[in-house]
Amino acid sequence: MSKKVTGKAFDANIFKRLIRFSYKYRAQFLVGTLSAILLSVFTVARPVLLQEIVNNYLENKDKEGLLHYSILMIAFLLSEVFMQFIFIYKVNWLGQHIIKDIRVQLQKHMLHFKMAYFDNSSVGKLVTRLVSDTETIAQFFGQGLFMIISDLLKMLIVAIVMLWMNWKMALIAFIVLPLLIYATKIFQIAIKSAFQEVRKQVANLNGFVQERVTGMNIVQLFNREKIEYENFIKINDKHKKANIRTVWYYSIFFPIAEILSSIAIGLLVWYGGLDIVNSGVTNAGQIIAFIMMSQMLFRPLRQIADKFNTLQMGMVAGNRVFEVLDTHSQIDKTGKVQATNFNGDIAFKNVKFSYIEGEEVLKGISFNVKAGETVAIVGATGAGKSTIINLVNRFYEINKGEICIDNHNIEQYTLTSLRKQIAVVLQDVFLFSDSIFNNIVLSNESITLDEVKAAAKEIGLHKFIMSLPNNYNYNVKERGAMLSSGQRQLIAFLRAYVSKPSVLILDEATSSIDSYSEKLIQKATDKITQHQTSIIIAHRLTTVKKADRIIVMDKGEIVEQGSHAELLNQNGYYRTLYNMQFANEVA
Repeated sequence: MSKKVTGKAFDANIFKRLIRFSYKYRAQFLVGTLSAILLSVFTVARPVLLQEIVNNYLENKDKEGLLHYSILMIAFLLSEVFMQFIFIYKVNWLGQHIIKDIRVQLQKHMLHFKMAYFDNSSVGKLVTRLVSDTETIAQFFGQGLFMIISDLLKMLIVAIVMLWMNWKMALIAFIVLPLLIYATKIFQIAIKSAFQEVRKQVANLNGFVQERVTGMNIVQLFNREKIEYENFIKINDKHKKANIRTVWYYSIFFPIAEILSSIAIGLLVWYGGLDIVNSGVTNAGQIIAFIMMSQMLFRPLRQIADKFNTLQMGMVAGNRVFEVLDTHSQIDKTGKVQATNFNGDIAFKNVKFSYIEGEEVLKGISFNVKAGETVAIVGATGAGKSTIINLVNRFYEINKGEICIDNHNIEQYTLTSLRKQIAVVLQDVFLFSDSIFNNIVLSNESITLDEVKAAAKEIGLHKFIMSLPNNYNYNVKERGAMLSSGQRQLIAFLRAYVSKPSVLILDEATSSIDSYSEKLIQKATDKITQHQTSIIIAHRLTTVKKADRIIVMDKGEIVEQGSHAELLNQNGYYRTLYNMQFANEVA
């Protein structure tokens, strides 16, 4: 969708898409619309009744008639208050239900994006789309669209009544309308551009803050506090300037609108008074009624300009949300085969892949993993080891070639069933701010606490978990901050084990953990890879030696394959790598 500022109050396509979300709430929509109509009628009744009181009952000192019309005016006022309550409640109820639906749809859509989308997207900006922008859409309904409809209805009915009561005075009141409408139009064009800049700066600010808070250890470790503080000041200043620009437009428009409405009231008093002096058709009741109705005419017009801004902000927010919803970055889900209990035969056939077009990470690799076999993959950083993990799970689509499990191309399997049969322990373990138990089962209600405890005992983790406060109910806080890297790795191993997968893929990250955690991880690795098809990105000699076969990679190509002993006997890449990285390891 185009981001160009058109100056239009709203984009028809975005408007239609937003309105479409209200279809399931037709009854509430109709109630809101009906209450807006009745509110307009009850509002304009007050000046008409006041005119009658002044002209027919005050001058004649008719106490009975005065009491009757006063009660009638109170009845209309109470009806207006009641309709105002119904109107405000219903339109805001509608707005909140609509953004709930939009958020659900947006979240569901984002959950199925390819990893490449998140690689190239700011987390802060995506959070802004899901939270802040959707809240702005709620204001589009609650404070924008329906309020404008209500105000326009009120202005229309007031204008009709004014013409019916005294068309000459009505025309006097209408003199300033063209100027006010023109000023409103200019204001709308200017403020739309300003609000687009505000939303942009909000997203930038959210993205910056989220990244720095998440990476605070790096900020402090490399003494970047002052630098990041200065960067924040610059981004915050841009945010401030964007908002001040909107304040500037408001400060110009509203005084102009107030002056024009005051001029209209002055003209009404002058003309009406002069007509009364000259014994014309105008009377005191009409002058009072017209002053009230002119306020009802001009105040909504001034407010409409403000509400159009809310409408425009909703349009801008809707545009940004729909950009995400319209992004087609999902993995192809045309597979029909249900993956159940793989034997575990895995085959890479001339697989080519690149994260960035034209820069191949895998250059046509081919290898086989037999059922029950443990294969270690070694190589220098950037050789393409971790990419293999990502491709087996279909986090990314390959450019060329074929990946098969049990003689079926993985694209033939349904994505959900494929991933259910494959458990992955990544080098960078992510834990949610929740209990250890919930981080292990990941809300899988079919796995009980007793099963988790039994699995923990099998792979030697139960004692470690029981040593923590509240043991399995211990809250690890955001990203597992309350645990060490080794402890997080152990939880990840247990998470993989209790899922009972057919294939295990382990990024064995033990290079930066204590020796006790390393022993537990080695024990866990031995247990969960036993009689299990396993692919391990190897970092330790122990794992390499125990693997049935070792695949050696360099610059996206397989350069050697064989057992540890076989590869050491060759004077090749693995032996060089072994001498460089593993010579000092204790088997």
